[in-house]
Amino acid sequence: VQLQASGGGLVQAGGSLRLSCAASGRTFSRYAAGWFRQAPGKERESVAAISVSGRYTNYADSVKGRFTISRDNNAKNTVYLQMNSLKPEDTAVYYCAADILGGLRTEYDYWGQGTLVTVSS
Repeated sequence: VQLQASGGGLVQAGGSLRLSCAASGRTFSRYAAGWFRQAPGKERESVAAISVSGRYTNYADSVKGRFTISRDNNAKNTVYLQMNSLKPEDTAVYYCAADILGGLRTEYDYWGQGTLVTVSS
């Protein structure tokens, strides 16, 4: 599975961004997916995860109620992360990944390149 993340940028606190992760290669619809982030000097953390079907989602406590993960398993083969009410502490490089198991863990098999999100105060 090849993954391509996009949609990062500079936004003011309280604003919104939508990240996209386009998949190609093996049948993406057979994999769970997740979004992760890594801030400078910190370890990579799991932000949100979505099941194969898209029916089940999980979120880190720090983003619950503000971020929404979704996926389109049809022609677009894309996973999205809608980020609302952004805070300066959300500033990080965001990554998408795919895995057979999924869930809020970082040991995923396939990774995309990162996209930088910067939230100004």
